[in-house]
Amino acid sequence: MKNALIGTTSLLALAAASLAATPAQAAQALGTTSVAEVLAADGSGFDRNWKDFDILDAAVSAVLSDNPDSAVGVLADGSTRLTAFAPRDKAFRILVKDLSGKQLTREDRVVAWLAKNLGLETIETVLLYHVVPGATITAAKAVKADGAELTTAQGGTIEVKVTGSGKRTKVLLVDQDHDDWDPAVKVPDINKGNRQIVHGINRVLRPIET
Repeated sequence: MKNALIGTTSLLALAAASLAATPAQAAQALGTTSVAEVLAADGSGFDRNWKDFDILDAAVSAVLSDNPDSAVGVLADGSTRLTAFAPRDKAFRILVKDLSGKQLTREDRVVAWLAKNLGLETIETVLLYHVVPGATITAAKAVKADGAELTTAQGGTIEVKVTGSGKRTKVLLVDQDHDDWDPAVKVPDINKGNRQIVHGINRVLRPIET
């Protein structure tokens, strides 16, 4: 925390300065593949692979089907800059286990439990808590941002915590639930080269104590 190198304001200012310096070049530099496209890349439906994003994909689709005007729709707009932290399927299974004590072994059952017990409004809130609008934060920027506080589309904040060095460097995300493990970035820089960048994480970020 004491060795914070780049705060949230600095990250956003850095991105803004880059755009201001060469607007035409910057506009062409990054692609417009959206987070939604990335999530759907391995096809629709559930499988036995707990390291991909089928449950997150289903959650985004369910929210937008229920409310097409939801702010979650920004994940399908590749022209809008943002950074998304994407919980892998196992992260949602851990969430259900923490909340219910149930160890579900199928992805569709995890989705069904979440829909029944949390509801789409809460799921929407949780999804927006995983989105940092306005900046494309690569892994290279993240590892220099120990102590930075990121403001999410939900309105809450996430703190970046960097531990270790070299190949042992870890980027953790400190959410609002201080009684459980902090999510860690496991698959960085998905969709790198686009305005919307995604980092796969191993737990679901929680905007409140649970």
